[in-house]
Amino acid sequence: MRHFKETLLLGAAATLLVGCNRGTGGAAAAGTAPQAAAVKVQAASLQKVPQFTEYIAVLKSRNAAVLQPEVEGQVTQILVRAGDRVKAGAPLLVIDPRKQEATVNSQEGMQRARLAALEYNRQELERRKRLFEAGVVSRQELDQAQAAYDASQAEVDALQASVREQQVQLRYFTVKAPTSGVVGDIPVRVGDRVQSSTMLTTVDEGGELEAYVSVPAEKAAGVRVGTALDIVSEDGQATSRTKVTFVSPRVDPETQLLLIKARVPNPEGRFRNDQVVRARVIWQESELPIVPITAVARMAGQSFVFVAESDGKQTVARQRPVQLGELSNQGYVVTEGIKAGDKVIVTGVQMLADGMPVALEQ
Repeated sequence: MRHFKETLLLGAAATLLVGCNRGTGGAAAAGTAPQAAAVKVQAASLQKVPQFTEYIAVLKSRNAAVLQPEVEGQVTQILVRAGDRVKAGAPLLVIDPRKQEATVNSQEGMQRARLAALEYNRQELERRKRLFEAGVVSRQELDQAQAAYDASQAEVDALQASVREQQVQLRYFTVKAPTSGVVGDIPVRVGDRVQSSTMLTTVDEGGELEAYVSVPAEKAAGVRVGTALDIVSEDGQATSRTKVTFVSPRVDPETQLLLIKARVPNPEGRFRNDQVVRARVIWQESELPIVPITAVARMAGQSFVFVAESDGKQTVARQRPVQLGELSNQGYVVTEGIKAGDKVIVTGVQMLADGMPVALEQ
């Protein structure tokens, strides 16, 4: 029994000695300086960042016409097809002109009769003048001839004006293109009866458009002629920058919205008339730093970036909380926490800790 107890004590002492030796080795290992992590950095630079509000805009062409008839009647001919390119003055549709042609013919017949009567009264007036000078007729008869001639002249003048009016009216039965451009949809068909309110078709010349944007009344003080405005694509990127050219002098009393307009260049025909797009009204622009997406780490709802700094002996990663703004093409806009010139670490941020040594890759 005594021999067995001595054996147990010797084994425990040996185990304790081994454990002490292991503890000493671990401490030595912990005291070894950690290896620097290889990272890439990018100097934060200031860029102009807009402060904006996004609205819905409707693009309208200043070179487009909606054609409606000046007269009523039945469509007898459609001379073009949707999509045709036409020149100014080209005939597009014909409305049955027969009734108007009959009216013009009747008026012209009456005009010829009145001209014949005018010529007779002129000759009669000349004859009466000669007779009066010879003392054959009285002054009263001469005055009567003069009055008949004047009345006949007035009738001819009035009838000529009426004929010209009816001839102009006749031209309206052929609907012509008011400008060069592309013919739009033609909703009417041959045989349809149209009125002055009927839309026949459209003619779009293309080119520059105008954006119609309605902003809330409380924003009226912040927008003026010259305010920047961006047209935005479906992926949220600004495709073109323009400026406000018109601010309505009054707010819509029903909607409490203020109408503003801006010219939109359209050299490649990217936009269409009456197209709905997104537009950003730029209230002001500030110079703020932008960091790449790969430089941002998040923890417990807080965003951080690591900045490479020297502690006098080596380069270490310093963790900085940041406030992020909009996401742009270059990365996140930083509104607080980073200044221009800071060496922002852009690789391996998930493996870094505050104060950890880093080696900068070229």
